[in-house]
Amino acid sequence: MTDTTTRNFINPSTIAAPSGYTHVVETSGGRTIYLSGQVGFSPDGHVVGHGDTRSQAEQAFANLAAGLEAVGGSFRDVVKLTIFVIDMAEFGAVREVRDTFVDTSQPPASSAVQVSGFVFDWIRVEIEAVAVIAG
Repeated sequence: MTDTTTRNFINPSTIAAPSGYTHVVETSGGRTIYLSGQVGFSPDGHVVGHGDTRSQAEQAFANLAAGLEAVGGSFRDVVKLTIFVIDMAEFGAVREVRDTFVDTSQPPASSAVQVSGFVFDWIRVEIEAVAVIAG
């Protein structure tokens, strides 16, 4: 099977240069995959990193990686991330973790939003993704 999926990461000169994300990702071909927001739940359903944003981000990204793998993909296929944090002062730790998963030379389009709360009090970060996978 020939992979006819294309992903073009574009940062127009008419928009201020981004840091750690891409302004525009254009895709064609492939399957679009939507991954629900992931939090610090381990595969057995236990809380990881109670009160620790970095640990929760690591688990959330690991959960996204598992979801991508389940459909034959990987983080190289991710074209959009949305990151919700309870405290933007902790976003630096989330970015450090993110950068171990994504291709930092062509990072996905991204949004980061500070929220007032999550469904459970212990959640510090939730991350969702959109990917385009060959096939």
